[in-house]
Amino acid sequence: MIEAQVMIATTSPAGPIADGTHAGREVYRVLTGSDPAEADIGDDDDFDRHVLASVLAAAVMDGGPIAERVGLPERDLDALLAQCFPSVPARAFAWTGGGDASVDDETAMVRDLLLARRSTDGEVGRWLAAMVARRAMEPNHLWEDLGLRERPELSRLLTRHFAPLATRNTGNMRWKRFFYRMLCEDDGFVMCTTPVCTQCNDFDLCFGEENGESRMAERRRDYLRGDSDRVDAARTGVR
Repeated sequence: MIEAQVMIATTSPAGPIADGTHAGREVYRVLTGSDPAEADIGDDDDFDRHVLASVLAAAVMDGGPIAERVGLPERDLDALLAQCFPSVPARAFAWTGGGDASVDDETAMVRDLLLARRSTDGEVGRWLAAMVARRAMEPNHLWEDLGLRERPELSRLLTRHFAPLATRNTGNMRWKRFFYRMLCEDDGFVMCTTPVCTQCNDFDLCFGEENGESRMAERRRDYLRGDSDRVDAARTGVR
C-alpha cells in the first residue's frame, strides 16, 4: 500500500507539518499556495485544483495508505501532481511503499456510474470519478469527506464534470443517496418503498440538511484550541 509523507523543510506559522491535526491544511497550502479558506475558485481550472487539493488534504488527515484513501493508483497520483500542481517540487511529497490499492465492488460501481456520465474531457474528470467514489465510502457527508468547504462546492463539481448525472438530481437529494438511487434505477430496481418522497419515513435521510463545518476548519479550530490550552497550562503550572 502507498503511504504519503509530506516533506517540508519549514514549519508553518500555525505549527509543524508533523502535527496530524494540521497536516491537511499544510498539504493544501503546499499544493495551491494559499489557505483553504482563502481559495479563489472563480475560474474552472482553479476550482478543479481546489477540489483535488482538498481531497488529497482530507486523505492525509485520515492517515494510512493514500492510494486507498483517494482511490487512485500511484501512477495516477504522480500524473495528477505533475499536471495540476506543476510548481510543487517533486520532493515535496514522498510516496513510499509498493503496489496499488484494490477497489472494492461498491466503490467501482459508483466510479463507473460517474465515468459513464462525464461532461468534461481529459484526465481530471477520470481522476475525480475515482476519488469521489472512494470518498463516498467514508461515513460523513460527501462534501466533508472530500475536504470541501461546503455542499455547494460538491454540487458544482458534479455539475461541471458529471452533468448528465447531476442534472437528474432535481429534488436536491443528498448526493450519496442519489448515487445509489441511480444505481438501482440503472439495474431496474426501486430503492424506495414509498412512491412519493414527501410521504416516506426516510425523507430526512435523503433530503435533510447537510450543513456543517469543513474538516480542515474543524481541525484548525481544534489545533488552535489545543495551543491555547497548552499556553494556559504553562502559565498556571498545570501539567
